[in-house]
Amino acid sequence: QVQLLESGGGLVQAGGSLRLSCAASGGTLSNRYMGWFRQAPGKEREFVAGISYYGTITHYADSVKGRFTISRDNVKNMVYLQMNSLKPEDTAVYYCAAQLTTTNGEYDCWGQGTQVTVSS
Repeated sequence: QVQLLESGGGLVQAGGSLRLSCAASGGTLSNRYMGWFRQAPGKEREFVAGISYYGTITHYADSVKGRFTISRDNVKNMVYLQMNSLKPEDTAVYYCAAQLTTTNGEYDCWGQGTQVTVSS
């Protein structure tokens, strides 16, 4: 069974950068769409970015367009989220997710999350 493990979170000042990584184990992400989500305290989880298997299709939330970049390395079974020009409102727990068995766009495999804190 595929497991996802995020890393790379931490504390950064506003304007700084972080790179989140998501490692998949226990199976392949072959032909699976991957995404990043985040959940801030007191708020619902929200979509951040998504990427198709070959990376030819990407989607971003309006709030992160131009600042965040999603990418993947299918050989290493890894997905990344490069976050630049970070703002305090980007503070949240970030989750990696996969559309593992679904075909309707829903995500059914989730990591445990990694905390990102942006100080002003």
